[in-house]
Amino acid sequence: MTLTRKEVLGLLERHDLRPSRALGQNFVVDPNTVRRIARLAGVGPGDRVVEVGAGLGSLTLALAETGAEVVAVERDRRLLPVLRPLVEPKGVRVVQGDALALDWQGLLGAGGGWVMVSNLPYNVAVPLVMELLAKAEGISRMLVMVQREVGARLAAGAGEEAYGAVSVKVAYRARASVVGRVPSTVFVPRPRVESALVAIERLGEPAVSADEDRLFALVNAGFAHRRKMLRPGLGRTGERRGHGGGRRGPRGQGRGVGHRGLGEAGPMGNRRRALAKLTLTLRVPGVRGDGESDPPDRYPLTCGRKGWRCWNALGSSPGS
Repeated sequence: MTLTRKEVLGLLERHDLRPSRALGQNFVVDPNTVRRIARLAGVGPGDRVVEVGAGLGSLTLALAETGAEVVAVERDRRLLPVLRPLVEPKGVRVVQGDALALDWQGLLGAGGGWVMVSNLPYNVAVPLVMELLAKAEGISRMLVMVQREVGARLAAGAGEEAYGAVSVKVAYRARASVVGRVPSTVFVPRPRVESALVAIERLGEPAVSADEDRLFALVNAGFAHRRKMLRPGLGRTGERRGHGGGRRGPRGQGRGVGHRGLGEAGPMGNRRRALAKLTLTLRVPGVRGDGESDPPDRYPLTCGRKGWRCWNALGSSPGS
């Protein structure tokens, strides 16, 4: 059993409820969609599933149908009198709370292997995914429904238009991919944008060995001002060493995180090598006819033009 559009509208009317715009509430009203999500999550008997933003229980019921153990987290107290009678008889445990403030270790208990399957409110999707990757190690993988543009950012790889600081931070801890799209017509109220289904699988260990806080500060600086001078941003993190003298650094837009490295040149600290290994690349015009490239700080750097050579943002040798 899952909820149809008629049933969702009826529940809202009987309980005098209106979806909260402040909480980003858009309820799924299509049984085929929630069953598809449960199928893509690959969960079943013996699996432990946590759902954030259970709402009225449409996806919750589909997850319970699989035979998995389900914990449903819902922040909005107004919805609990509707949610609990629907899902608790199916064996679902309902927890009221803000997912960004929960004690995840206490909620999930010892051990790992949890799967998060959620229709995430658009306004908290990115910070919540980042928070759970950082602090909820018991969650080994996720399948989240988010705004399509957000999904592209979470899963973007090197050279893709959506690639940015969020992409780097996800790649530091996990592999992410867009596995489906969901039209706006299956929601009440209907959002103005389409949604994407993003699968995220936690890595056994971080992609690089580095001081996380300082690495992320460097990533934030590198992506903070696209098409602006990169070196001043790096200077604010204390990572300007290695460019030499007072020469101006490259103008750039950071592109492309992947789990591959570029050659290194010059003295670089561990954090700088770590970022190089994550392949923050910049595309460079001005390759000479003899195949050699002039130093990167002689040319303004932009991205996305096919055929340009690539330089590592932290001063490595050129690559393709």
